[in-house]
Amino acid sequence: MPGSRPYLSVVVPAYNEAERLPRTIPRIVEFLSAQGYTYEVIVADDGSTDCTPALVRELAQRHPRVHLLSLPHRGKAYAVRKGMLECRGERILFTDADLSAPITEATRLLRRLDQGFFIALGSREAPGSHRHSEPLYRHVMGRVYNLAVRIVTGGKYQDTQCGFKLFTREAADDVFNRLLLYSDDARHVVGPMVTGLDVEILQAAKRRGYRVAEVGVEWHYSAGSKVRPALDTYRMLKDLLKVSLYDIRGKYR
Repeated sequence: MPGSRPYLSVVVPAYNEAERLPRTIPRIVEFLSAQGYTYEVIVADDGSTDCTPALVRELAQRHPRVHLLSLPHRGKAYAVRKGMLECRGERILFTDADLSAPITEATRLLRRLDQGFFIALGSREAPGSHRHSEPLYRHVMGRVYNLAVRIVTGGKYQDTQCGFKLFTREAADDVFNRLLLYSDDARHVVGPMVTGLDVEILQAAKRRGYRVAEVGVEWHYSAGSKVRPALDTYRMLKDLLKVSLYDIRGKYR
């Protein structure tokens, strides 16, 4: 029906993803089209300097439920937040452009929302998860950062950083409107920017009292990852301390 909400929105943040999107967007569309519910796919382009925007427009001509959201280059966190607030679905998933967690894993997360949870986190550590081809240094980075997150925030989640998270409409609107790290006045950045977005999301959700399920998913390491170990570790730790300070000040309540 015109004007009605799709059942599921899928937000894909993208920065210079002209090589990946021609493979991954059709996979998303093929899977969702077979599910029997209405959907939309929002590619939140983070000011790409390659042909990503033109490519998404071309994909949208072939797949009318695919849409381009053009944004200034302010990093992945900004692109995710704007995409989550722009889409119209009753349930909203954000996923990485490389589909490290296959889109088919969305079924596991949707099932948990059916059980009364407001947020479902894809996890590479929860029971039922499987990691494939992950370099040792990436695994060590993730486990050390997760330990820091638990110590600083008192969180309980085994994996906060997996880029595969599902929200009810209510939770998405509430939580993403409360995020402070990368807001509309965020400065412009250069290159890819990995941040503490996921930690801030979960801290805001915790303070707002939302029931959150951590769900084991299949996850494949993707060559060409934009993670820069030294710089991104520094930025994520700095963001973690900011989130803790904002939380102490009651900013997420």
